Amino acid sequence: MIIVIRPNTPRPQVDEVIAEVQKLGYDPRPIFGTEQTVVAAIGDERTHHTLMSLNALPQVEKVIPVQKRHKLVSRESQDGDTVVDVDGVKIGGNSPFCIMAGPCSVESEEQLLSTARAVKAAGATILRGGAFKPRTSPYEFQGLGSEGLRLLSLAKKETGLKIITEVLSERHVDEVASHADILQIGARNSQNFQLLIEAARTGKPILLKRGLSQKIEEWLLGAEYLLAHGNGKVMFCERGIRTFETYTRNTLDLAAVAVAKKESHLPVIVDPSQGAGRADLVRALCKGAVAMGADGLLIEVHPHPAEALSDGQQQVDFAGFQALVKDLQPLLGAVGRK
Repeated sequence: MIIVIRPNTPRPQVDEVIAEVQKLGYDPRPIFGTEQTVVAAIGDERTHHTLMSLNALPQVEKVIPVQKRHKLVSRESQDGDTVVDVDGVKIGGNSPFCIMAGPCSVESEEQLLSTARAVKAAGATILRGGAFKPRTSPYEFQGLGSEGLRLLSLAKKETGLKIITEVLSERHVDEVASHADILQIGARNSQNFQLLIEAARTGKPILLKRGLSQKIEEWLLGAEYLLAHGNGKVMFCERGIRTFETYTRNTLDLAAVAVAKKESHLPVIVDPSQGAGRADLVRALCKGAVAMGADGLLIEVHPHPAEALSDGQQQVDFAGFQALVKDLQPLLGAVGRK
């Protein structure tokens, strides 16, 4: 069951609802939004008192029985779209289209700062860059680690761009959260539930990538873990799935964008770089993402892709990124986005 609290209800009155939910034998999971709060009541109505009686409380707007497994993520839990506020940059709903861009890996101060300046000038509001890199081979570049986080903070200080970077393990959560504005949960960790729980507890916005071979329902349930542990600032990221096709690195599933937008109130971001694994296809996939209703893009940009220490074949250069952003403007206008 979902109990929707009336907008602008004072916290003591919300606590009254939480106490009533507990009294009736359910486990309350409150989600505090910027304008409205909902309380998920976990339990079985067949063995507990019905919660429909809570409609009698003046601070309760409505009580919704939810049958889907992803109760909090589902559109049944709230009427409007969630807008995630990343320290002033709003993503989702009717907010301006968000572009996150930067190198696959943080390699050096010069590489990162030059990229940050270039992507900001072209229209990006969030800088991406991997400090810790999960690599298939133990002999490939694993990222600069803590030094990479320091450089990301330096780039933020100089350019004002917000930072998104991946957290790989529970032991790195606090360190990454102290530098990043958005915690990225990568494809390999999309069902690392203990990591999801620790990331949720930071209260930071979280970008949840879809797993390499993950079904959409499993992706939705991954986000459910985050919301169930009190963090409603969650965004989905479609980054392609593994199929039999070898022409591209992954198969970007744009249908999943439409499904996620239909099933959930959370924002949806598309990563065309991982989705194709080829820089020459990134521009076309960005256009497709806009047309499908995505709320933003996560694009890999490098000053010299041929010299990149990781995934150079899928990173666009500065001129390519600038042209890409320009190409998106008429499409964004056509779908009613800024």
